[in-house]
Amino acid sequence: MKLTIDDAARTLTDHDSGQVIELFSPEAFELISREWLRVGWSLKHVYSFTWLGRPLIQLPEDVLRFQEVLYTVKPDVIVETGIAHGGGVVFYAGLCKLIGRGRVVGVDIEIRAHNRRAIESHELAPLITLIEGHSASPAVVRQVRDQIRTGEQVLVILDSNHSKAHVTAELEAYGPLVTPGSYLVATDGSMEFLADVPRGKPEWTWDNPKAAALEFASRHPEFRLEEPVWMFNEGQIRHRVTHWPGAYLRRVKES
Repeated sequence: MKLTIDDAARTLTDHDSGQVIELFSPEAFELISREWLRVGWSLKHVYSFTWLGRPLIQLPEDVLRFQEVLYTVKPDVIVETGIAHGGGVVFYAGLCKLIGRGRVVGVDIEIRAHNRRAIESHELAPLITLIEGHSASPAVVRQVRDQIRTGEQVLVILDSNHSKAHVTAELEAYGPLVTPGSYLVATDGSMEFLADVPRGKPEWTWDNPKAAALEFASRHPEFRLEEPVWMFNEGQIRHRVTHWPGAYLRRVKES
């Protein structure tokens, strides 16, 4: 993509399409935001944030919008695959405490000792259960299922290995745990448009979570790819600035 911003003329030229767009327009915002995401990702911008003392490797807009999803669904159990430094499980546990409902189950193939110590000594540790092992293995999925009581509302976030094959395996393994009205979220579909940036890989154009989620939805009519509705918007922007495009699979019915 080649863009030219002319502040004096208040225009943005998209050289790929030949369009000249008014600079202060939603269309220009979306094009600039896409490039901002690409440059920021290459510079590891998301590796600069923490939440209540733990690194939270997410784009702030994604977690801020996601908290409204949690507040709307009010799940009893939030399952996250991919713990890393623990910022995600701490963030979700904090929201559970604020809402007065819910707890978190975190799964990772390797929970490093220093991260485990930090999470288990955190003020929100009573709301967090850690499970170590391959997230899509039957044994680990059984351990997660054992943490869920009959009748509880469940939401699942997939944020571990982001290859299409692995995310597909996780979607199939954890989809049955998600309750109607709740979500199965396949994060980091942004890999689709990061294939040609530094640290990217050419195969990411097809080997990414967004592709896995799209195919999963086509096989499972009980799930629908559906963007959560913004609860408030007095602006002109209608699309998220996100690393999670095509992420939200809402369960609309039983199997």
